[in-house]
Amino acid sequence: MDSKKVSSELNYSTKSGYRTHNCGELRIADVGKEVSIAGWVQTSRDKNHFAFVDVRDRYGITQCVFQKPKAETTEEEKAKMAMYEQARKLGREFVIMVKGKVLERVAKNKERPTGDVEIAPTSLTILNESKTPPFIIEDKTDGKEDIRMRYRYLDIRRNPVKDALILRHKCAQVVRQYLSGEGFIEVETPVLMKSTPEGARDFVVPSRMNPGQFYALPQSPQTFKQILMVAGMDRYFQIVKCFRDEELRADRQPEFTQIDCEMSFVTQEDVLNTFENMVRVIFKKMIGHEFKKFERMPYSVAMRDYGIDKPDLRYGMKLKNITKLCQGKNFKLFDEAELVVAIVCDGIGKWSNKKVKELDKLAKSQIIGAGGLIWIKCKDVKEKKGSFQSSISKFFKDDDLLPIANFCGAKTGDLICIMAGKDFKTRECMGKFRHEMGTKLGLRKGGFYGLWVVDFPLLEYDEEEKRWCAMHHPFTSPKPEDEKYLNTDPGKVRANAYDMVINGVEMGGGSIRIHDRGMQKTMFKLLGFTDEEAEAQFGFLMGAFEYGAPPHGGLAFGFDRMCSILGNETSIRNYIAFPKNKMGRDLMIDAPSKITKKQLNELYIATVEKKAEK
Repeated sequence: MDSKKVSSELNYSTKSGYRTHNCGELRIADVGKEVSIAGWVQTSRDKNHFAFVDVRDRYGITQCVFQKPKAETTEEEKAKMAMYEQARKLGREFVIMVKGKVLERVAKNKERPTGDVEIAPTSLTILNESKTPPFIIEDKTDGKEDIRMRYRYLDIRRNPVKDALILRHKCAQVVRQYLSGEGFIEVETPVLMKSTPEGARDFVVPSRMNPGQFYALPQSPQTFKQILMVAGMDRYFQIVKCFRDEELRADRQPEFTQIDCEMSFVTQEDVLNTFENMVRVIFKKMIGHEFKKFERMPYSVAMRDYGIDKPDLRYGMKLKNITKLCQGKNFKLFDEAELVVAIVCDGIGKWSNKKVKELDKLAKSQIIGAGGLIWIKCKDVKEKKGSFQSSISKFFKDDDLLPIANFCGAKTGDLICIMAGKDFKTRECMGKFRHEMGTKLGLRKGGFYGLWVVDFPLLEYDEEEKRWCAMHHPFTSPKPEDEKYLNTDPGKVRANAYDMVINGVEMGGGSIRIHDRGMQKTMFKLLGFTDEEAEAQFGFLMGAFEYGAPPHGGLAFGFDRMCSILGNETSIRNYIAFPKNKMGRDLMIDAPSKITKKQLNELYIATVEKKAEK
């Protein structure tokens, strides 16, 4: 959203007892009018007997020019002089009201919608003074992130944050309008609910009235929305706060917002079509982008070709399995590997060795987690002859490297990057590396590409806990044709699950749910629950299934993430009014904080202080 477009074209009036117009409203057609505006002082400059004051509000900036009178003989001149002196002493972020006449500017400002006009004031009222802000309140600021989060109310005055929040509001309006038009009913579900063992850590809330017992804040309204389908609501949605106690990053917060949806009597294709169309409408209305039909890509293909279940398809760089071409050359790393996989980076074979070796550090970083990177510079590649420089030249001569280059489709000037090791981990590391290289080479800029990743595994095996875990959640149904493998080969079972991916970011995901008590019981058993544990945790849902549960399915979109993609940003923080920092702290209100001993006693809770490490 461009703040320069906020203008008099509003379809509502902002007129009030303090103002006839807002600070983004006045145009050349208003010349000659007596007006009043109110807002914050953006700048105050005293130049050649003129005090120039820019007044800012949510809608824009208007220039006011206070002229110093040539003499102070009359009462009117004395009043103008007092107003001039008052104006030239205005500090940044003072709150003022200005009354005056609209004049055409001599030196127009084409960068500002109000740049053709200015106000010649007849009255100046200081509504409130301000301390000097700890950072410059402009689009480009000198404030570091922590200081801006501490003074978030000042940061929101800046266009990038203000416009992000307005974009979020408008996106929520489009979502509600679309879903309401499709027969969805917005229903609020409880914030205080029951803790469940699957998924991320819960945030827990002690119950004063039930000593020793705890509520959990919802990681999602999953069970409630399924119960609403049992209740016959047919189509439900909610723009809802969710909570997860997990490690944070640029696109993750401990409390976040989902567009949560569920439908009865639907197949997977029904769900995909409904919400693909919703996303089309959102992108069209918000930023004018029209998507092509979303590709349906099986999870197995995504992992095979891209090494990641959320590939960015705006660029190529497919993974190539070169295991057979690499083994038998007495290079132990390759000979003992389950998989040797390569990607081709166009045109960077001309990079210096020092620069290429930096990619090895990237591969070994926490972001990627690989053991290292093998590289091949393609000096001259022809069908039957080639010249190369590589980090494995001791074991692979040019004649050995040519078949690899040809198989990968590499050309002169390209760089081949290779990883080797255990199949899944190596593929996954190369997928992350491809993702990072796409960003580094500028391939992930501009445009939008959407797809559905489908046919995920229903289960994944946890080597540490020695048990099967749900890849999505315990309520996801298996593909009917794979149910026969549940008891004999659980890892082979595919889920009726799907993720929407846009530009390499998981926008949302969901599944067709289990609606049969017997199948749900089987699923819990596979996950290691005893009948007693399943009943204690999910008895309310199992009980509901005994009263005629319809086939149903749905999904949830990350609303904060959706807004950041629409706004072309990687971080979601600007799109949240009061975000937490990387440690989950709200620096503005200093939360979390300790509570009083009285409060602890009322909750029957004692705390243990963590000892400082020596």
